Amino acid sequence: MSDWMLYHAFGIRGYEIVRQEKFDRRCLSFSLRATPQVLRCPRCGSKDVIRKGTNPRLFRGLSVGSQPVWFDAAIPRVRCDRCELTRQVRIPFADEKRRHTRAFERYALELARITTTQHAADHLQVSWDTVRDIEARHLQKTYGKPKLKHLTQIAIDEIYLGKSVKFLTVVLDLESGAMVFVGRGKGAESLDPFWKRLRHSRAVIEAVAADMSPAYALAVRTHLPHATLVNDRFHVIKLYNELLTELRRELYARMIRTSNPAA
Repeated sequence: MSDWMLYHAFGIRGYEIVRQEKFDRRCLSFSLRATPQVLRCPRCGSKDVIRKGTNPRLFRGLSVGSQPVWFDAAIPRVRCDRCELTRQVRIPFADEKRRHTRAFERYALELARITTTQHAADHLQVSWDTVRDIEARHLQKTYGKPKLKHLTQIAIDEIYLGKSVKFLTVVLDLESGAMVFVGRGKGAESLDPFWKRLRHSRAVIEAVAADMSPAYALAVRTHLPHATLVNDRFHVIKLYNELLTELRRELYARMIRTSNPAA
């Protein structure tokens, strides 16, 4: 297989094929060797390094038809005198601590969008956990830290997710309805990471909707002194109904005492 095919078909760059094997009718394997262009310090990127052996790694690549493809790569270790560091070089075709290539990961995500996680795993001949981990990391990378500079109106509230997780504090963008932050707990301290990110984004918050919690109100007044604090409609109506219920009970008890003085 040519280097052109290796790159354009499997997304492998910086390595060349040394040997190709076929374990059986259901699996293909290629042995890879690093080219000089990948011999760089993983910290500073310097080419002035000394080779210090290799680490054997096995990566799952894109399938050929129904046959899984594996790449047996010898990942070089280098010594950098500038950093005084001996480490494995960066792998240009796979993420750190992963056993599959980025091209395989992209294909798994495409399958997961049009079918179930289990069906995608069955088609790729991998475990359900592998596809689920790929999906989870993609979601974390894409939506884990959304941009905040466009925020103008936000809502703060807590939700209860059972005994194991308990309470989470969530922040919503009132214009789009998107969730922009999730913090553990329901106190004001759960919002500390959000305030830090909000300051760095330089967003101009005009209004904040929250429940009647004194902790949230104090946090908003401290970090957003110029924003308008609004008690959200749900909690206002809830409090109104609770007070109305107490009033009805009190009036009913008074009516019973008036109609039956002996009681």
